[in-house]
Amino acid sequence: MVGRRTLALFAAASLLFGGTFVAAKAGLAYFPPVLFVAFRFDIAAIVLVAFAVATIPRSELVPRTRGDLLGIVATGGLVIGLANALLFVGQQSATSAVGAIVFGLNPILTPVFAALLLSDERLSARGAGGMALGLLGVVLVVDPDPATLLAGGFGKLLILAGAASGALGTVLVRRADATLSSTARTAWGLPLAAALTHGLSLATGESASAVVWSGEALLALGYVGVFAGAIAYIVYFSLIDTAGAIKANLIFYVVPAVATVGGWTLLGETISALTVAGFLTIFAGFALMGSESIATWWGSVRPASAGGDSESVSYPSRAD
Repeated sequence: MVGRRTLALFAAASLLFGGTFVAAKAGLAYFPPVLFVAFRFDIAAIVLVAFAVATIPRSELVPRTRGDLLGIVATGGLVIGLANALLFVGQQSATSAVGAIVFGLNPILTPVFAALLLSDERLSARGAGGMALGLLGVVLVVDPDPATLLAGGFGKLLILAGAASGALGTVLVRRADATLSSTARTAWGLPLAAALTHGLSLATGESASAVVWSGEALLALGYVGVFAGAIAYIVYFSLIDTAGAIKANLIFYVVPAVATVGGWTLLGETISALTVAGFLTIFAGFALMGSESIATWWGSVRPASAGGDSESVSYPSRAD
């Protein structure tokens, strides 16, 4: 069955990334979008690099293989840098509801790339059903107006490209089979993401003079930089290493729900009955996927007890 560590990583990543949308809604009133992302990664890089240097032996921080380099590029360039830049730019010409739906396609795109690039990750029929339920739940949570789906075509394409970048990157991280730990890999990837987004910010004509500094701006930047940046990415890439790319990206089904609850709690946004139905649908999707793990576990223990009237179970001693 899914271990406690995996569940803890999943919950932490969902909560931290879900809070990003609440902080971003406040912060984008003060920052140009791509520059906001770049500042976020500046802070996250400083915090995480300092943490990595202080806690990881130097010999374990230096990339040693081609897989290490591929993992760093995939982490910083695709999963963190490009995916976020495309999302924030595309969101300018699409509603938040449409953006959440389009970026929520990340878990659907991941198995496509995994099928092409990975030999040990395949989606079963039960898993596909669970993912479909999860996607339906996302649609119910954000409750889009059908009219908005026909507008902002270019923005939606950018957001879709961001989702594809994140999905491809997570699969490449898994394929790289790096020797570096997820923390060390992310410590290298975040400065790469910061450099990439600063370059994109300059290329799109953004200027630091457009930033309006205030207490709320600093609070929003601090959250997305430290909590939804350094800490969240450590947790997220640990989850990829532990559970695989397909299951790790299921957090993008939970993030809209977390963001909705956060908006209701902190920003006074309302939660409709349709939103509650969406939460329950997402939960049903995860229950369906989780049942596959339970069936696998039961199949592994059943033969051991099938040959006798009672099952002999040994327990570790206190000394163990």
